[in-house]
Amino acid sequence: MLSPTGGTPQAPTRVLVIDDEPQIVRALVINLKARKYEVDAAHDGATALELAATRHPDVVVLDLGLPDMDGVEVIRGLRGWTRVPILVLSARHSSDEKVEALDAGADDYVTKPFGMDELLARLRAAVRRAEPTGGGEDDVMVATEEFTVDLAAKKVNRDGRDVRLTPTEWHLLEVLVRNTGRLVSQKQLLQEVWGPSYGTETNYLRVYMAQLRRKLEADPSHPRHFVTEPGMGYRFEK
Repeated sequence: MLSPTGGTPQAPTRVLVIDDEPQIVRALVINLKARKYEVDAAHDGATALELAATRHPDVVVLDLGLPDMDGVEVIRGLRGWTRVPILVLSARHSSDEKVEALDAGADDYVTKPFGMDELLARLRAAVRRAEPTGGGEDDVMVATEEFTVDLAAKKVNRDGRDVRLTPTEWHLLEVLVRNTGRLVSQKQLLQEVWGPSYGTETNYLRVYMAQLRRKLEADPSHPRHFVTEPGMGYRFEK
């Protein structure tokens, strides 16, 4: 596969599918390979963590109901060393279970039964969020008393140390910082960070805003920089 500029070949996107239902794994493998993805598959958490460490996937599709450990444990295990996008695929429908998976570090949540087209669209969106973006004329450095954000380098520094953000945390921060002082609606944030098919998943925003506050605010329970406008959206203040 050549790059869009016709030069250096691009490595195909590698997907790690983790699910103990053989028919779902087979359907995903067939559909992903038909779209030129490279695919590895694991049927339990331990194998999944080993494959992730050796194969270095670009995106993970994870079922929460695994035979040897809960999928949330797999998310936490991955997040200990990698920021690879994680797309949860689960029969669990409750809001609390979705929030637990997102809070552990998942990037998106699809409930079973699912449509293959929707799943593939969400997978593409997760991969795009993880890709580095080219610098633009409006790349800026924003400094607060507690931390600095370098949009060009995609780095956040607090107390002289780099802060590790997941791709989704970074995209949310970037949208807010580029709109410093302005209210960004819930719908706009969801569509800019997760994609145009999103608009009502406000629990995603609550979880990720809480994570940004924990990582960057001096007092996360009384945030100065990541301000909630109840029922409307969020605003970043320097």
